[in-house]
Amino acid sequence: MAAEKKGKVLHMSNIHETAIVAPGAKIGKNVEIGPYAIIGENVEIGAGTVVGPHVVIKGWTTIGKNNEIFHGASIGFEPQDLKFDGEKSYLFIGDDNTIRENVTIHRGTADGGGETRIGNDNLLMAYCHVAHDCQLGSHIVMSNATNLAGHVVIEDHTVIAGMVGVHQFVRIGKMSMVGAHSKVVKDVPPYILVDGHPAGVNGINVVGLRRNGVTPEKRREIKRAYKTLYRSKLNIDEAIEKMDQELDASEEIEHFLRFLRNASRGICR
Repeated sequence: MAAEKKGKVLHMSNIHETAIVAPGAKIGKNVEIGPYAIIGENVEIGAGTVVGPHVVIKGWTTIGKNNEIFHGASIGFEPQDLKFDGEKSYLFIGDDNTIRENVTIHRGTADGGGETRIGNDNLLMAYCHVAHDCQLGSHIVMSNATNLAGHVVIEDHTVIAGMVGVHQFVRIGKMSMVGAHSKVVKDVPPYILVDGHPAGVNGINVVGLRRNGVTPEKRREIKRAYKTLYRSKLNIDEAIEKMDQELDASEEIEHFLRFLRNASRGICR
């Protein structure tokens, strides 16, 4: 029985003879595993996923359906955390993700809740690194050689350009964009463009808002929120109060305010 995926015909248990698959691994239907790949004992791979040559997947790692993992990726390895003491920890990857060459993704730690999570429909370009306990949403683009430290949170529909470094515990809000070569040490509010070393705010991600179907009316309210936060000379608490009182209620504005209220590291200014 065969199924088509991305122009290829995949068959049940299409595992190359040089690949090493541990007896305890759970491999779904129509999974392709390329030459010299290594799949560990506690790994689960969902139907239709393609694992390229020389990929290593280990640890307690669960990968969903229809992902494509390119050659040389290292997934589910122990975290690079000096406090890690060999405890059981997890990595969960959703569906329809593209993980390009030599990407590294690590499991969680006890201090971080014990798990790293990646959602659906994400593109992680070559040489990206996702450290322990990171929580990534869906429809995210991480460009080449971007590195996330531990405990980073990235919300949906975010675009991060190449060679970006993100400090541990930073949160990056949905539909935001981070410019290339940036050093991100503070939280990035939703819908915002940041760039620089360290990253500073450059305006609103208007292109991202349009691409994700945010209406002109809601974009106008986001622009008012941006001006209140960044151009009114109010502190964050005062800006939140003013926005809460004056802006039209919407899902986008409520999310913006909720993100600011939980910005324990401070925000990019």
